[in-house]
Amino acid sequence: MRAITAPLTAPALVEASLVDLAGSEGRLFVNGHRGIVGLGASLTFPIDRAVIELSTIEHIDLRSPDARHGPGSGPIGLGTIDFLPAAPATVTVPTVTIADDGHGNRRVIVMDDSEAELRDVIDNALNQVVVHSAPSATSGTYRVEPMLDVDHYLAAVSAARDAVRAGHLDKAVIARPVSVIANRPMNVHAIARRLESSFGSTYRFSLDGFIGASPELLVEVDGDTVRSHPLAGTTRTTGDPDLDAELAAALMASEKNRIEHGAAIEMVRETLLPHCSYLDWTPEPSIVKVANVQHLGSMAEGMLSEPAASVVELLRALQPTPAVGGHPRDVALELIATHEGFERGRYGGAVGWVDGHGNGTWAVSLRCAEFSPDRLTARLVAGGGIVADSDPVAELAETQAKLQAMLGAIIRP
Repeated sequence: MRAITAPLTAPALVEASLVDLAGSEGRLFVNGHRGIVGLGASLTFPIDRAVIELSTIEHIDLRSPDARHGPGSGPIGLGTIDFLPAAPATVTVPTVTIADDGHGNRRVIVMDDSEAELRDVIDNALNQVVVHSAPSATSGTYRVEPMLDVDHYLAAVSAARDAVRAGHLDKAVIARPVSVIANRPMNVHAIARRLESSFGSTYRFSLDGFIGASPELLVEVDGDTVRSHPLAGTTRTTGDPDLDAELAAALMASEKNRIEHGAAIEMVRETLLPHCSYLDWTPEPSIVKVANVQHLGSMAEGMLSEPAASVVELLRALQPTPAVGGHPRDVALELIATHEGFERGRYGGAVGWVDGHGNGTWAVSLRCAEFSPDRLTARLVAGGGIVADSDPVAELAETQAKLQAMLGAIIRP
């Protein structure tokens, strides 16, 4: 098996949205204009062996010498991991990968096991790529049903708050699931297009029936540079700029939310520092605003020490962060397992890509939906960080605000 990289020059494929190249069946991971589309499946590896396996694949690069550098130049694996730490996970190497560096430069990577001429392999692969048209408007009916009683969720929040007040932990994240049931299959491509329109600044993804728009970067390795952008602490948006500014100011001033955010950035710092020759972080959080909510966010960036840790190693060390689990992690996970009442699966895990040099980008799996194989049902989950001052009813309202991201993309009149 070999990987062949070439510049993508066909105008139709260069100009098309990555969302439209992925359609409903392709794999998609994109942030702004930068991203990856994977078509078909050539190889699958356990995630913890992904860097080694990808590095052994023969790679032929047909681009100019100046272009043969940077993360993702060779074969790429796309995948997800579950919420629970050390859960088994895999990455898939697409048969055809189209990647955009965010500056309008696109490349194609084709996996091939034939002896055909290299240019013929590329041309044959690109002839199979389809730019999917905008889905036709359809009408349908939907039911949104809680998968747990609201009283159960409120009791779980109260239990977490009481545990924090008793000094057993600093924070725990309690989530709740809802189900969307449709009378006809839901169109993944249409949903991805709506997310692109409303949440273009987020990490948008569609892999194997798992779709979302996450605002949170868990970890990125770009050569010897490592980045993370934890978010914790949330308030709503209203569409009124003046009121949104007031809400953002109140969020910045909120002791409850500052404590919640502090736990998240502290854990990221403590986890990344041993792997870095230096690590910088913003001294004060900033407001990260998306269409439906506003968060407190802090960027951490550093230089990896030699030998450099791979993105998978750092991903495993960080996941789950206090932003989705709690702090201390083990105590929070035990509380979640005891009181939350459902298995999170991929919600609160991570989604992203890795290459054979250990580079990659992984976002926290938030604002997401898991679709059934027939796409007649979807499970959505939202949660929030619980600290000593948390009010269960206010936390319920926060989950309702967070659920609107995916509900708005799925349910359209």
